[in-house]
Amino acid sequence: MTRGSQRERDRERAAARAGGKGKNGDDGLTPEQRRERDGKALQEKAAKKAAQAAGASSGGAAGGKGAAAKK
Repeated sequence: MTRGSQRERDRERAAARAGGKGKNGDDGLTPEQRRERDGKALQEKAAKKAAQAAGASSGGAAGGKGAAAKK
């Protein structure tokens, strides 16, 4: 019998912890603006990853061995 109220309390606590963040939060952008923003973020992320990979590959084979050994 008390499980129902426990679930409700857990839901309330989870909602309080989440604050105001929600997956479907309205950021005030049109779909086109959102696409543009996300595309730009993706390009920056890809450039950062490429730069990181270029830096790691110039380090030599020893860096690769160390990373493989940790796994």
